[in-house]
Amino acid sequence: MPDTGAPWNIPYVAGTDLVADWPTDSQTLAEAIADGLDDAGLFKQIVQTVKTDTFSTTSTSFTPVTGMSVSITPSDNTNKVLVVAFVNSSDSATNAVHYKITGGNAGTFIGDAAGSNRIRAAFSVDRGLASATGVASGTIVYLDSPAQATSVTYQLEMMVDGGTGYLNQTRTDTDATRFPRLASSITAIEVIA
Repeated sequence: MPDTGAPWNIPYVAGTDLVADWPTDSQTLAEAIADGLDDAGLFKQIVQTVKTDTFSTTSTSFTPVTGMSVSITPSDNTNKVLVVAFVNSSDSATNAVHYKITGGNAGTFIGDAAGSNRIRAAFSVDRGLASATGVASGTIVYLDSPAQATSVTYQLEMMVDGGTGYLNQTRTDTDATRFPRLASSITAIEVIA
């Protein structure tokens, strides 16, 4: 296998090794990489919920989105949970839709307070970003430290500052080719600390 070549002691592989040892060596290497990744345990478990139906709200305070929650039980209370929510949203043309995630410490992943009227959220769709025939897509990504080895549920919540907010549909929602129905998801990934 590898040898060193004088005078600089640079490793090289003899041509005969490439032919004779390749299948065995590559399989051994692949197994070693897989074992190393298992031992490293970067990700312990992954849980996902997919929402393919629609949801709408006129609530001016955060309300849970039906079917957009995911539960995970960390195997150790020192492990972290990476929460990813992918959202397809539209608004009522004159108002904005705001989103955040609750569960564990994810509820703290919102903007700072500034004044008495600003809504604190993790993601927002302002009027005009989503048209009558389209939606705005956004992703919320948060690395949580729940500090528990018991089940934790992460929930997507949304609100509007007026009008109606929509998930997985356009605001007009006409039965025509340019008015799509979409899918959103929320995923929880346990990360070994």
